Amino acid sequence: MSDDENHFRPRPGRIRSDARGGAKTKSFFTKVKKIARQHGGSPSRGARAAATGRAAKDGSRSALASGRGVKRGRGAAFVRARNLSDGWSHRQPGSRRVIVKSRSVRAAGKNGRAAAHLRYIQRDGTSRDGERGQLYSATADRADGDAFLDRGKDDRHQFRLIVSPEDAADLADLTGYTRDLMSQVEADLGTKLDWIAVNHLNTGHPHVHVIVNGRDELGEDLVINGDYIAHGVRERASALVTLELGPVTEIEQQSKLSAEIGQDRFTRIDRAMIAEARHGLVDLRPEPGDPRGIASRALRLARLGKLEKMGLATEHAPGVWELSDRLEPTLRELGERGDIIRTMQKVLRAEGQERDPASFQIHDGAAGAPIVGRVIDKHLADELGENITLVVDGIAGRAHHVSGFDAGRVEDARIGSIVEIGPADMAARPSDRAIAVMTKDGVYQPSRHLEQARFDGRVPGGDYEGFVDAHVRRLEALRRAGIVERIDADRWRIPEDFESRAAAHDAGRSVRVNIRVLSAFDLESQIGADGATWLDRRLIAGEASDLAPAGFGQAVAQAMDRRREHLIDQGDATRQPTGRVFYRRNLLATLREREVARAGAELAVSKPMPFRASGDGETVSGTFTGTVQLASGRFAIVEKSHEFTLVPWRPVIERQRGREVIGVVQGGSVSWQLGKQRELGL
Repeated sequence: MSDDENHFRPRPGRIRSDARGGAKTKSFFTKVKKIARQHGGSPSRGARAAATGRAAKDGSRSALASGRGVKRGRGAAFVRARNLSDGWSHRQPGSRRVIVKSRSVRAAGKNGRAAAHLRYIQRDGTSRDGERGQLYSATADRADGDAFLDRGKDDRHQFRLIVSPEDAADLADLTGYTRDLMSQVEADLGTKLDWIAVNHLNTGHPHVHVIVNGRDELGEDLVINGDYIAHGVRERASALVTLELGPVTEIEQQSKLSAEIGQDRFTRIDRAMIAEARHGLVDLRPEPGDPRGIASRALRLARLGKLEKMGLATEHAPGVWELSDRLEPTLRELGERGDIIRTMQKVLRAEGQERDPASFQIHDGAAGAPIVGRVIDKHLADELGENITLVVDGIAGRAHHVSGFDAGRVEDARIGSIVEIGPADMAARPSDRAIAVMTKDGVYQPSRHLEQARFDGRVPGGDYEGFVDAHVRRLEALRRAGIVERIDADRWRIPEDFESRAAAHDAGRSVRVNIRVLSAFDLESQIGADGATWLDRRLIAGEASDLAPAGFGQAVAQAMDRRREHLIDQGDATRQPTGRVFYRRNLLATLREREVARAGAELAVSKPMPFRASGDGETVSGTFTGTVQLASGRFAIVEKSHEFTLVPWRPVIERQRGREVIGVVQGGSVSWQLGKQRELGL
């Protein structure tokens, strides 16, 4: 029998039957016709009939492909470069590696999410000369991000891609490469795309962020085949790099793999060994007549030596190794930690500091004790998402990496500001306290609560039924969590530890980390400020024992000394012959009033109305038109027809911007009354 005939390998098996009992097999020719239709051939009658309905059905299987309209990407002509049975599953020999990550964000134009993401990828994507990343498009080297966002504000989806060629540093022009790639994607999808991109060149692995609005050139929802997003873009990206740099040689590939042998992360060698393992065992005993496998075997054995030292591999017999079940998760965790440590070291070096990585603390959530320090870095936790990571240089001498913040919650936590990060608030809600008070013998009755509310007469607006209904809705939520039990329509069984369990439930459901901006001003700005600063509060409280003798702790101690001298020079503090310093009575209130008066006078220059300071206990009303950030904190601007005033801002008022508000000034804060509050205190 000839060698050619030996290529045939029969694979016997039973013939499957359809529901009618007849044989149901597909010939090779049938498969070819099907693939030809998918890759640019004439669609069959069934395909044409399903063109509109199937897209929505298939889209439910992939977030990236969901939505109305024809699903694009099926017609990409890759069949000539692929084995018909393998589809997308293997890269061509010698093709260069490109990692493509993708995400589809529904209604990204709502609530400023797309704008926030765009700001961060520009800031994180600094160029080689340290400047902000520059947006570009298919035709413009300086794209207008605001115009792009405006065009996509009502789109159902926004597509986000990260394209990271392994050899990106060797490409002559990363921007030109991206344009070539997106032009090819447009050809594959059969439509022009509205996209912008920014290059990230300040890392060891240059890459590109591409954002695509969710409509095609006809104004219809852009619906992309999930398989094309998952594999097709990567194949196109790989082909372009290979075209420019040439195929990867065997020597080059071996060199790249050799560099991975000693790395503390999950590598391609690890992935290959896991795929080859049988029952957790990898057999690397030499096989006669396999000279090409010698180099591959040497790479694996060298990597296994590293893994053995890490306790992730064991040699049971010469050439036979057992891989630990923890191999992949452990190496991935180590790789992520290594990336974080390198990021923190880079940020601290930019601050002119060298720190021992042993002093770094990485938090996936809140720390056990509050962290007070200066924000030295702020970036996307996931470059495709919107959650934010902060790097904080603590006053206790440690640098902290804290992830998982919603972008809106850390908007005021700018680089240089002073923050406090702690566990989620475990305080009980006012509604939970009211339920606990109204509980008798372990039972809460809404009807009894309604009678008591009418008797007290303290419900805003007199909506007593709505007030009690809000408490019942709270109990329904806690019932689903297994904390309370409904007995009947008017009785609820309440546990003795109800308040603490409800508070713990809220802490677990909400954000895991609380953050408070102690000062939006850096230390240098606080030293000579005319307002009530964070340094002033520390001086009055006599806090210094928590400051480390080096790093930011030392900087705070020095700033407190300078601020103390400034207060003495201004007559707001006096030093006794004994060296003890006494501060003006009500120093914080005095400094706050002084700064508000100065800021109000400056604002009055640009307004057609005078400024009037509000007094303690005064009711303030008017239109909330904006805010101003002072050393004493953030203040809301409330305007009337003939004057305006500045009052302390709170997050609860932000949604009322441009509307009428009313509140009572009390001790440096304001109690806002924002309309009819049926669920006051919940």
